[in-house]
Amino acid sequence: MLVRERETPEGLLVSVCDPDCLGETYRNGKVTLTVTEDFYGGEEATLADADAVVDSLTRATVANIVGEKAVGIAVEAGIIDEETVLDVGETRHAQLLWMR
Repeated sequence: MLVRERETPEGLLVSVCDPDCLGETYRNGKVTLTVTEDFYGGEEATLADADAVVDSLTRATVANIVGEKAVGIAVEAGIIDEETVLDVGETRHAQLLWMR
């Protein structure tokens, strides 16, 4: 998976996606999700295994997660509740906000 971390005035923003989702646009009715290089990729993004994804998500203040594998890891780790996951076209999407 690709993981990108950014420090913001509000805290750590983490974006995670399955590599095959990068550059794709998914649709479900009026909902459109574009997985852009600017947000999910770029030089700041790193390839990460499941442990590194979980580590980033547990440190995040806000996170966006796209892809079957990435979302699945977040659900398995108990970070994301399965009931809050959105199916958008052929992929899955979840958002995370820790209130600290």
